[in-house]
Amino acid sequence: MRHVEDASSFKGLLKEITADLGYEYSTINSDNKYSKEGRYCPFVVETSRTNLSQPIHKLDLECVFTVICNLVTKCESLDEALEMAKIISAKVAQQPNDKPALRLKILFNLYNLLENPYSRFYVYMKALNLAVNGKVTENIIPSFKKIDSFLKEWNIGVSDQRELFLTISNVLRDSKSSAKDSFKFLTKYLATFSGEDAFTMSEAKEEAVRTIIEFVKAPDMFQCDLLDMPAVGQLDKDAKYALVYQLLKIFLTQRLDAYLDFQAANSTLLKSYGLVHEDCITKMRLMSLVDLGSDECGQIPYALIKDTLRINDDEVELWVVKAITAKLIDCKMDQMNQIVIVSRCSERMFGQHQWQTLRTKLATWRGNIANVISTIQANKITEDGSQAMQSLMIR
Repeated sequence: MRHVEDASSFKGLLKEITADLGYEYSTINSDNKYSKEGRYCPFVVETSRTNLSQPIHKLDLECVFTVICNLVTKCESLDEALEMAKIISAKVAQQPNDKPALRLKILFNLYNLLENPYSRFYVYMKALNLAVNGKVTENIIPSFKKIDSFLKEWNIGVSDQRELFLTISNVLRDSKSSAKDSFKFLTKYLATFSGEDAFTMSEAKEEAVRTIIEFVKAPDMFQCDLLDMPAVGQLDKDAKYALVYQLLKIFLTQRLDAYLDFQAANSTLLKSYGLVHEDCITKMRLMSLVDLGSDECGQIPYALIKDTLRINDDEVELWVVKAITAKLIDCKMDQMNQIVIVSRCSERMFGQHQWQTLRTKLATWRGNIANVISTIQANKITEDGSQAMQSLMIR
């Protein structure tokens, strides 16, 4: 494709392209306020009227918009490039159900041509919403893995971050591609409310509830720091959502018996959020077993597991294996003595108490290592002395 050197050559080239495609290029009004001194915005305004719904080959349409998008590289200022990007992306994002993949590709091309970080963010959000409305989210989901690096580049404000995180979480939830990733972006969204006043934080109530329910529902998530988030903590005293907060506390700090008591009193509430009682029992049994591993100094009697998990004697080892499979604990089962010897177990939450426990363990390990080193050094001195005595005797 020919390189566009200036506004005049672009106009001629676009006339040539649109003539080949069967279009009539609209003459630009010389009195247009943007047409002075060779500015490009009028060309974009006029040419972006090219209809992506026209029955022509998609490669031809892509060619036209490639030429149009290339004009952002010719702008005299970043602000002008942003305005031009807004015009182009607004046109492309219209009628998202018609050729959505092509529209998305055009927006990605535009994104790559932009230098201004905020302009890039603006076009990315247009592409994200287009993918949602056009039902082609599979084409944009792979980019979510790069969001952290994008954020460093974009340097956007808190409100834009909230919009981004929430939109991505919704996309992942609706596509059912990854519940964990959806949950991760939802927690990122909630984290942006830390330090806000009560009025602003109240905007996040519904999403805080959704985050709790997603955690409780997920069969493969057993650890989170939601209780440390102010956006979640506000639910504790909320008349409507206090019970949801209580449910989260049960899953993160208590055992199966507490959940069963809660379920007996609030079965209708659980059903209203789509929670299945049997699934909740399964998850709470595993989390209760993990809690036992944390509290019982590395050794858990079979009888205690049976009573805590409310299972039969012959099911104890089955649940231990389930916990090992879920990578919640590392342990050995001593069938002779009917105990489980735990070498590692996951924490349901990692707060101040867990940090203190870790500090204590590290201090103990440090002391043990120091004792081992001292013993080795003492033995070495003794051994060196013995060798010296033997040498004297030989002489």
